[in-house]
Amino acid sequence: MSRIERAAQRTALTFVAPALLWTLAFFLVPFAAMVLLSLAHLEGREVVQAYDLGNYVKIFTDPSLLKGIFVSLEITMTVTVISVLLAWPLAWIIATQVPPKYQRLAIMLAVLPFWTSYVVRSYAWALVLGQNGVLMQGLIGIGLLDAPIQIMATRTATIIGFVHFFVMLLTLTIYANLIQLSPNYARAAADLGASGWQTLRLVILPLTLPGIMTGAFLTFVLCIGDYITPQILGGNNELSMPQLIMLQLGRRGDFPMASALSVVLMVLVTLAYAATARWLKMDRV
Repeated sequence: MSRIERAAQRTALTFVAPALLWTLAFFLVPFAAMVLLSLAHLEGREVVQAYDLGNYVKIFTDPSLLKGIFVSLEITMTVTVISVLLAWPLAWIIATQVPPKYQRLAIMLAVLPFWTSYVVRSYAWALVLGQNGVLMQGLIGIGLLDAPIQIMATRTATIIGFVHFFVMLLTLTIYANLIQLSPNYARAAADLGASGWQTLRLVILPLTLPGIMTGAFLTFVLCIGDYITPQILGGNNELSMPQLIMLQLGRRGDFPMASALSVVLMVLVTLAYAATARWLKMDRV
């Protein structure tokens, strides 16, 4: 290696070092401490460091804890699929049907939910979905319902609250991908005899997969780790993993079990990344 190459490496390391130190201090070290704590167990009120897998065995054998994993995965996958199905047409309309001079306004209106506190949005949905809320009273008023039905404190309410937020996030990532596509792709497909639907399905949709998968991955990460929306809108009828973690911390003081659940949650996120990594081309979004 020449002197110039070594100097270039030292310069590159100098620029990268602050980010590496930050990641080491505020992610890797705390995560390693959490993993070590997850190998301990609670005896009475004392944490005993035993370096065993007892907490993980309990997670996958205790029906209530195992159910929390499945509840989180089911809610997250449902929210991700619904959000993609709603966001892609919205992003496509903004990118192709709205005149360019109005697209910024359309995007601004799309991101308005981000301007409001997450807690405020959740409580707003509680007011809408409650038995005496706007939705029930409206449906009764137009004769579609005779009496209010239970939506609040159910999985449905949690999914509605999540979808409201994540549709906008996905719209942004897909829109950013769509506006980079050259119109020549559609023209070439039309010249080759493709119909509008075939062009959309076989040309445009595959080219927007990086934006779709990036938004879907972000949705998965934020949704599966969210505590506020399931707690406010879902109640305690079905406990997701973040609720189980807070339950271990707040009521039982079982920090080793909370750490083990957090590690499992981290593993699920890592698996989601591994499943979508081939499409996560951030330079194309």
